[in-house]
Amino acid sequence: MYQVQTLNHISPKGLEHLGANLFALDNEGSKPDGILVRSADMHNMELGPQLLAVARAGAGTNNIPVADCSQRGIVVFNTPGANANAVKELVLAGLVLSGRKIAQGIAWAQTLIAQTEPVAKLVEKGKKQFVGPELAGKKLGVIGLGAIGVKVANMATHLGMEVLGYDPYISIDAAWNLSRSVKHCVNLSDLVNQCDFITLHIPATADTKGMVNAKLISQMKHGVRILNFARGELVNNVDLISALKSGRVGAYVCDFPCEELLGVEGCVCLPHLGASTPESEENCAVMAAQELSDYLLDGNIRNSVNFPSVSMPRGEGNRICVIHKNVPGMLAAITDVANKAGLNIENMTNKSRGDYAYTMLDVTGLVPDEVGSGLLALPDIIRVRVL
Repeated sequence: MYQVQTLNHISPKGLEHLGANLFALDNEGSKPDGILVRSADMHNMELGPQLLAVARAGAGTNNIPVADCSQRGIVVFNTPGANANAVKELVLAGLVLSGRKIAQGIAWAQTLIAQTEPVAKLVEKGKKQFVGPELAGKKLGVIGLGAIGVKVANMATHLGMEVLGYDPYISIDAAWNLSRSVKHCVNLSDLVNQCDFITLHIPATADTKGMVNAKLISQMKHGVRILNFARGELVNNVDLISALKSGRVGAYVCDFPCEELLGVEGCVCLPHLGASTPESEENCAVMAAQELSDYLLDGNIRNSVNFPSVSMPRGEGNRICVIHKNVPGMLAAITDVANKAGLNIENMTNKSRGDYAYTMLDVTGLVPDEVGSGLLALPDIIRVRVL
C-alpha cells in the first residue's frame, strides 16, 4: 500500500481517485511515497529516499524544488488545463475591465453618497470620464497558446475580435484545438505592433521574466491594453508604470497585486482569482490524483515538469521502470541486464527530456532481486522500480 501525504486541503473529489485498498492518506507521515500539494512551500522540506512523486494541483511548480527532485528521481507532476476555463472567464472580465473603466466607475459611484445633488444627476454628469471602447472589431494578441491561451483566443473570436497568436512552442494538441480564425504570428514583434489588447499566457522562466519591458512596449500600439493572468514576473513593473503615466499603455489588468502597482492610475489589480472557483479546485485535485495514482501503480508519466511523458498499456507480467541520465548506451545497458537475468521483454518504451530519460520494460517471468541491484550498479542510473 502506498502512503500519500497531502500538504494542503485537497478536494475530496480528487482523493476519491486514490483507492482505499491501494493508498493510505497520512498527512503527518514522515515517509510518504507520494505527495499531493497546492501552494505549500516544499523548498525547505526534507525529501525522504522513499518519495517517488509529487503532484501539484495547479499549473505552477515554483513552490517545489524541481531540480533537486530530478536528481533524486522524484517525478513532479502539474495539472495543465485543469483551471483553464476559470482563467479564461476571468480574462473575459479583464478585457472588459481594461476597456470600459468599470472598476474605476464603481469606485467613483461609491463617492456619490450624501452629495447635495441627486445621484442620478451626478451620474449623468460624471459618466463621460469612464467612456471606453467595445471589444468587437478590435485586435487581440494572445502570447502563449497553451491550454489557457487557446481557450482565450477561441473565446475572443466569438466576441467579434480579430485574434493574433504567438507561441513558438505550440503543441500539436493545442494547434488542433485552436480556431482557424486565429492568425499565427511567427515573431513577437508582428503581434505587439498591431494589437489593441495583449494578453499573456506563458510561464515565468529565465527567458520570459520581465519580457514586457520598455523595449517591447515601445513596439506596441499607443494606448494598448495589457492583461496578465499568467505570472507577475513577466512584466517589468517600473517600465509598465512609466508607460501608463505617459499614455503609451492605456490600461494594465493583472491578477498579481504588488505594492508598486497599487494606486497607479490605469492599473486594475485582482487578488489572484484566476483559479479561485470550486470547479477549478476539483478539476486540479482529480487530475493530480490520477497522475499520482497512474505513476505509483503502473509507472506511467503524464504531465511531468521534469521527466518525459511516457505511457504504455500494462501487460500481465512485471514492469521495470528506470529513471536515468540521458546519455548514449543506456538502453542497451538496461536491456542487457534484463537479458542476462533470463527475462523476456514483451514491450518496451524509452523517452528523454533534457538531461533525463525514462525507460519502461514489460517482462515475463519473475524478476529476481539482482536485476534491480544490477541496474542500480550501472553508471547514470537514478532510480529503479519493479512493479
